[in-house]
Amino acid sequence: MDRAHEGNATREASRRAGLVPVVPPKANRRDPWEHDKQLYKRRNEVERVFRRIKHYRKVFTRYDKLDVTYLAVVMLAFVAIHLK
Repeated sequence: MDRAHEGNATREASRRAGLVPVVPPKANRRDPWEHDKQLYKRRNEVERVFRRIKHYRKVFTRYDKLDVTYLAVVMLAFVAIHLK
């Protein structure tokens, strides 16, 4: 989640799903809450990985019918990224 989805309803829905929201409150929030700043900073790493693998069209468009085949294509993209 990011700040665009930091509303009470979204945070409560994520808690009901068994997730722990780590989104910081907006600056104009009347009742801000504490959040794990270090964990929120690591969110950027995940977003950069998704950005890198989306450069591979086959990963981005997902033409494969089987999940196993798609996973193999994602793994090949990771290998190509690692070898660069």
